Amino acid sequence: MNNESKRGRGSIFDTFATKVTQATGSTPVFVGAFSLVVIWGICGPIFNYSENWQLVINTGTTIITFLMVFLIQKAQNKDSLAIQIKLNELLASHKNASNRLVDIEDISEEEMKVIEKYYKKLGDLAEKDNELSRTHSIDDAEENQHIKSGARKQP
Repeated sequence: MNNESKRGRGSIFDTFATKVTQATGSTPVFVGAFSLVVIWGICGPIFNYSENWQLVINTGTTIITFLMVFLIQKAQNKDSLAIQIKLNELLASHKNASNRLVDIEDISEEEMKVIEKYYKKLGDLAEKDNELSRTHSIDDAEENQHIKSGARKQP
């Protein structure tokens, strides 16, 4: 799918949020913002560092920051969801992958820690095996290690 066919698929706000966050993250926009701050600083002596002079930068940056937080969060939520869907597709399409991991983001943090321990143990067993693609469960990995350990002990 090219960019032309992707246009118009999201809401106007989705498109706006994506374009604004991409633009504001660019070098020219940063240079422009930096230049405005420098110009504001140079104008300080002209306005005798008055309260109005300070109010201009404070009000401007506060408004921009307030709005950008929501725009960036909107764009990040969309990107995060897209990544999650892609990962779910990879899990669902691989015959040896555990389907228990699809939609794992909906479980509690405690349950995630249990699963993390499982994969840590699986990684440790796979490291001993020196073949990461050989096993797909802790039971298989432990069985392989017992077989190998038993085979090594026998002359």
